[in-house]
Amino acid sequence: MLEAAFWGFVGGASLLVGALAGIYTPFSRRLIGIIMGFGAGVLISAVAFELTKEAFDRSGTDAVIGGLAAGALTFFIGDAIIDRRGGEHRKRSGGQKEHQGQSGGGSALALGALLDGIPESVAIGATLLGGGKIGIAVVAAVFLSNFPESLASSVGMQKDGRSTRYILLLWAGVLIASTLAAAIGYLVLDGAPELTIALIQGFAAGAILVMLSDTMVPEAVGEGGSVVGLVTTAGFVLAFLLSNS
Repeated sequence: MLEAAFWGFVGGASLLVGALAGIYTPFSRRLIGIIMGFGAGVLISAVAFELTKEAFDRSGTDAVIGGLAAGALTFFIGDAIIDRRGGEHRKRSGGQKEHQGQSGGGSALALGALLDGIPESVAIGATLLGGGKIGIAVVAAVFLSNFPESLASSVGMQKDGRSTRYILLLWAGVLIASTLAAAIGYLVLDGAPELTIALIQGFAAGAILVMLSDTMVPEAVGEGGSVVGLVTTAGFVLAFLLSNS
């Protein structure tokens, strides 16, 4: 459990690093997009080889399809609720203005960050289940994807007038929640049937895939331009090599 918590913390630590970089370092929006593209490629590879494939090897097609569908629908519905509360552009580096008369923008940002971060942390803890070794590719993918995610979001929140203290406390809270999610996920699922573990892995994979297509990839392409395709491929190749090393 402590090992799962440690690696969950390592994967989530880049949230604070990215937030600090977004607040204090003059990153161009194009560079942010390119970094996000690279992180997306790493995360796609980790989802495919460290989560979906392992889930299939554990329990077969039904577990993979069921887990992917449940994770995707859960993230989609939760994300839609957050969007309606004012958090639809929480990861955009261009800023987010709350609609007139709409309340709850700050809580939407926090809930959205948790919704994005927890499945990734569960994925990290899941790689240790069943006596397995830590999935370095998953940790690297989460670390690399979290950095541009929090960087872009922090830039946007700063443009919208959020204080540095607010931004850092937000990401610190998400980091703590992600660390606990990795530990609790492992504790609860340790010794669970292979089917249960496979469903959890599929669930995390489905949620992350929806997050990628809904937020990271559009932001990366919109800000980074056509070169993002090449950068995303480079990230995918790196993660593939890590997962097979």
